[in-house]
Amino acid sequence: MSIEYDEKGKFYTNVISKIAVSSILQTTTHLIRGMVHVRQGERLKDELENDENYVAVTNANVYDSNGNVAYSSPFMAVHKTQIVWIMPAEDNNAGESG
Repeated sequence: MSIEYDEKGKFYTNVISKIAVSSILQTTTHLIRGMVHVRQGERLKDELENDENYVAVTNANVYDSNGNVAYSSPFMAVHKTQIVWIMPAEDNNAGESG
């Protein structure tokens, strides 16, 4: 990792800081719940509009059509062309009855 400083003391680095956003992604075939990593100060929508072809998802659970977990993975890269919709997940499950 390289760090460069300008004359005012501001530093620049090639590391991009991202925050993890608990999210739900619907692909053409599966529902995925996990943490999508977006740049600080940006939205999920901004992550979809950048030049990268994949969205990084950590702590991913992939659900089948019956709502059962088909796969789990600590990391998954989802190709953007397969994403039908994406939204932030409610961490407190307020939308669920019970």
